[in-house]
Amino acid sequence: MMTMPREAERLTPEQMQAQSVADFREFVRRLKETVPFYREKLAGVDPKSLQQVQDIADLPVTTKGDLRDAYPFDMLGVDLARVQEMHATSGTTGSCVVSAYTDNDLRLWRRAMGRVFARAGVGSADVVHNAYGYGLFTGGLGMHYAALEVGAAVVPMSGGYTQRQVAMLRDLGATVICATPSYAQHIAETMEEMNVTADALRLRVGIFGAEPWSLEMCRELERVFNIAALDVYGLAEIIGPGVASECVQGHEGLHVSEDLFYFEVINPQTGRPVADGERGELVLSSILREATPVMRYRTGDITQVLPEPCPCGRTTRRIDHIQGRVDDMFTLRGVNLFPREIEAALLQMDELAPVFQLVLDRQAALDRLDVHVEPRHPQAAHESLARHVKEQLNRALGVNVQVTVKEPHSIPRSEGKAIRLVDRRKLAR
Repeated sequence: MMTMPREAERLTPEQMQAQSVADFREFVRRLKETVPFYREKLAGVDPKSLQQVQDIADLPVTTKGDLRDAYPFDMLGVDLARVQEMHATSGTTGSCVVSAYTDNDLRLWRRAMGRVFARAGVGSADVVHNAYGYGLFTGGLGMHYAALEVGAAVVPMSGGYTQRQVAMLRDLGATVICATPSYAQHIAETMEEMNVTADALRLRVGIFGAEPWSLEMCRELERVFNIAALDVYGLAEIIGPGVASECVQGHEGLHVSEDLFYFEVINPQTGRPVADGERGELVLSSILREATPVMRYRTGDITQVLPEPCPCGRTTRRIDHIQGRVDDMFTLRGVNLFPREIEAALLQMDELAPVFQLVLDRQAALDRLDVHVEPRHPQAAHESLARHVKEQLNRALGVNVQVTVKEPHSIPRSEGKAIRLVDRRKLAR
């Protein structure tokens, strides 16, 4: 079913640009009045000086370090009594980042997430199986709010209990599945173990995100579930999922709700904007957010603006699928690599199960990458398979790697975001 674009997604580029400048001008004024952090950061900035989008690029950026330093409430832009919901990042590498929501913020989130489902053709006739984690992580409630916004029934499974996930998918007749790509893959493996085929399910679309994933992974999920697999992007610092998503036209990039979230793509080294079609770091501003508004946040995610219009009729700009993160990129003997690129190469090999882990180590002052994979068929000869995979990877990546074929189901599966890269180099120093 094709859902017509909403009015805000049919604005001309000129209309959107004018609206963005006006919204950003009001945004800066509000930040200076309500958030002590920005009052100091924007001390010399007159909101009236923002006359064109080029002026926005001259404003200071916000980093994750800034948000961590503000823990828990130094970024709060409203009285705590107005806050109705709070989420937080994991804080695995430092203090966590608190994301607070007023009633208006929750309405904004529902509106953004409603667009995600509308772009996917999801409506009131659908049953949504939500396998994103509920709790401080924004994924579960984000998808839950999306289902409520479009009037769909929602099954709030959260993560875990994977055999029960399969049973509920079959018994409750879900037409939509929402999960991280890695957990969806784990559900598919469990279906095979339970002898449940895609024909026994009513699924037609999957909405997957919260981690970078390749087109090859997308095709694998489409094959095993017999669905259209669509990408959704967001982050707790801005709102949660819902900043951008694919439409039913297919894998032609993600529509950004740029009337709700102002976005830029910059050179990570210089901090200056890059041209459309050029890779850079995504920078986001939650221009309508009340409780924890963030200006020019450096996400660390690598993408590019896709300038061509989308056949679906939406005129909002699109970004490419996230290629990886600035801090996920690693250099192996002079070659820059992202886990997503290695995933893409591995998933083209039919002999392998769609799961892997990368282990970076250091031997004799040289970095070494060991790619852990599993055979698709348990009886496969590990030694010859390792040689074959190593040859294919070395050719695809342009750098020598090691390959270890593990026993089936020995690589850790994830119920949330997969840990694709284990870096042991610091331990080796």
